[in-house]
Amino acid sequence: MRTEGATRQAATSPAVRTAVVWDALRAALAERAGATGRERLDILDAGGGTGGFAVPLAELGHAVTVVDPSPDSLAGLERRAAEAGVAVRGIQGDAADLRDLLAPGSADLVLCHSVLEYVEDPAGALAAVAGLLRDGGVISVLAANPVATAIHRSLSGHFDEARQVLTDPSGRWGDQDPTPRRFSGDALAALLAAAGFTPGEARGVRIFADLVPGRLLDGEPGAARALIALEQAAAAHPVLRDIATQLHVLGHR
Repeated sequence: MRTEGATRQAATSPAVRTAVVWDALRAALAERAGATGRERLDILDAGGGTGGFAVPLAELGHAVTVVDPSPDSLAGLERRAAEAGVAVRGIQGDAADLRDLLAPGSADLVLCHSVLEYVEDPAGALAAVAGLLRDGGVISVLAANPVATAIHRSLSGHFDEARQVLTDPSGRWGDQDPTPRRFSGDALAALLAAAGFTPGEARGVRIFADLVPGRLLDGEPGAARALIALEQAAAAHPVLRDIATQLHVLGHR
């Protein structure tokens, strides 16, 4: 029998947490490959860390570059890529340095996942990405949602902090909040449009996965697959997506 820790891990495993994002990425990659006639696309993962997305993308046959400020993360990326038997280029740097690190018009897809919350200038980071993308290229933005944070703080009994999230312009619950800012779907769409992108519909990521007690998956064959299917079904729901832990938006150049 699994322990409670193991079942919690199952409920929040990468497969459950990222299934909705991968659905959108696979569709975007197929569309881009069809438009360019190239099966091997050039992908940049800005702030890609140890390669949770980069390595699987390389396994699909794409040329992937990760830019990340942490040398430890890049070392982890190198190990993960080696274990998978693929090559991923790692470059140390910040999102603000993208123009200096990479050539203009060199990418078909740029991942900007859990980056806008932390960069000093989110609008500037998106403008830099726009300069790196080829015409018709795609940006994938994944960012924290303040509504979900309010729900999670309240479930932990921090009611004043939950209320502050809802009124704070940056969606923060207090001075000790480790996340500098959070974004609604409308805010992400506005940022993307200002940078010259055509934003798609926001989709909710981790709507249920961060709320489901791990014990509900214990000893239930297929429970993780069922939870993934539920996340996929709810991702575009006009109400449920707004309570997701993260929001995912694709923007076209």
